[in-house]
Amino acid sequence: MIESSKVEYGCRLADLGLVTALGSTPAENWTRLVNEDPVRICLRDDLIPGESLKFGSVSDELPPIPEHLQRYAGRNNQLALAAYETIADSARLAIAKYGAHRVGVVVGSSTACVAEAELAFRKRQPEGDVGADFALVQISYGGLSEFLQEISGAAGPCYALSTACSSGAKAIAAARRLLDLGICDAVISGAVDSLCKLTSNGFRALQALSKDVSNPMSVSRDGLNLGEGAALFLLLREPGGVQVLGAGESSDAHHISAPSPDGSGAYRAMEASLADSGLGVSEIAYLNLHGTGTPQNDAMESAAVHRLFGSRVPCSSTKPFVGHTLGASGAVEAAFCWLVLASRVGNELILPPHVFDGEYDSSMPELSLVSRGDRAKVSAVASVMSNSFGFGGSNCSLIFSAGAA
Repeated sequence: MIESSKVEYGCRLADLGLVTALGSTPAENWTRLVNEDPVRICLRDDLIPGESLKFGSVSDELPPIPEHLQRYAGRNNQLALAAYETIADSARLAIAKYGAHRVGVVVGSSTACVAEAELAFRKRQPEGDVGADFALVQISYGGLSEFLQEISGAAGPCYALSTACSSGAKAIAAARRLLDLGICDAVISGAVDSLCKLTSNGFRALQALSKDVSNPMSVSRDGLNLGEGAALFLLLREPGGVQVLGAGESSDAHHISAPSPDGSGAYRAMEASLADSGLGVSEIAYLNLHGTGTPQNDAMESAAVHRLFGSRVPCSSTKPFVGHTLGASGAVEAAFCWLVLASRVGNELILPPHVFDGEYDSSMPELSLVSRGDRAKVSAVASVMSNSFGFGGSNCSLIFSAGAA
């Protein structure tokens, strides 16, 4: 059994909206995450010319953007709206309780509505005009935060972050700081990213896309599957429930797209998150890996994780289920950690499985990868960690904790 020290809380993840290839509610995502193989990663032939590759596409119908907010129209904001609708009642209650000026919005993205910009520029080439349906705010990262502010009625601090694949995790860390500083009593926070041709072809040019479902930590891994999704939390400045207990950030300053091969940046982020939380390595019951399935990422992350935890901590990559949702991934995987803690059964946590071909790359340090059905025994307070490592060496690790119900 994993023993956890007594901790003081003050940043509660009070509600969650979650839309991924697995489903459009937290319950759908959780059920399919722990019970299904990653069959929802599907072939798309409309994103990369002449190629059919597998992507984590959201297939459910998305809500329309309200007529008075058409300047924000686009798939990215539709994903955001779909996730927000789950937490809308909680957000309204927070605004009524604390006042709109005490409720902030901090969100991340790496695409914004770039797909709509692609359409506009294709229209401009023959016609000389981008068309009345296109507005510059659609491709502004701030457009996402402004849209959520308009939809929710929040009037506190409102801004967006874009730090590649760590955007979602860093948005949650930034929201926590607003609560810690007493600037806000509640914050709508998370991240959203949608599939588009620009990103798909960029990753294809980097030779980073897998020919099949991604195979993280395998000797045969050959890349990642891109995905799309949205995860939005309502964070409250109060005790109880699932808490953001620690946040650690670092910068590799190594390369524009490749991580530092020795994993030093990833290690520093995890170490800082532990120091911030006041926990020791033995108190982490589960680690959600960044786990992209690219040769470089998995090699450096396994080195960093083994250096800090050895081969003790159960860990898994959930990207084979939803794809790599880029700027949204840190928030989506924080949501999976939230679900792990919220779905606790007595003194056990149900863990998301690490789905791969079973052929672990023996050139990497050994990790304790979760098999389907595995559970972690925990004490009164359970704590889990999530890793997010972005282009440019932008790293963030978050720790979440919750007591027994």
